[in-house]
Amino acid sequence: MKLYITIAAFFITAISLGQAYTGKGDQKFQVGLNLQDNGTGIQATYDYGVGENISFGISTVYLLGVDDEIDADFDQRADLRLRFNANIGNVLNFDPMFDFYPGLSFGTKNFGGHVGARYFFSEGFGIYTEAQFPFAKYDDGDLTPAEDLNNQFNFNIGMSFNL
Repeated sequence: MKLYITIAAFFITAISLGQAYTGKGDQKFQVGLNLQDNGTGIQATYDYGVGENISFGISTVYLLGVDDEIDADFDQRADLRLRFNANIGNVLNFDPMFDFYPGLSFGTKNFGGHVGARYFFSEGFGIYTEAQFPFAKYDDGDLTPAEDLNNQFNFNIGMSFNL
């Protein structure tokens, strides 16, 4: 019985040590599945806290699977974005393990926004979800299906790591 109590105390302590966003110097790495019309791929992000509720970062997406009817080159499958997040989970009095972050991104395809959330189960590991959408596309004409890749609404879900 003492062993079970010790193990339970260890897990409760480990869970209570982590926080979703700690402010200046906070570092997060995320990797997950990217879902959008005509393609699925992998997303990776890195965010660095520069203030109590502000972080800057970089995001990249590469579409591994594209519909057979679309002839997409590397530059149409890949996207790279600089990002700004307003980490407002603590402002909204959410659980310290939960972070909600709207933000802006400046990428190779468009200027856009994103809304994301992450929840940490321990100090170093959690899950995230994020929706991204373009505000202004660099090419305002009719886009081909290949040009529309990474230039449209997309949804991401995956793992988040506290560095």
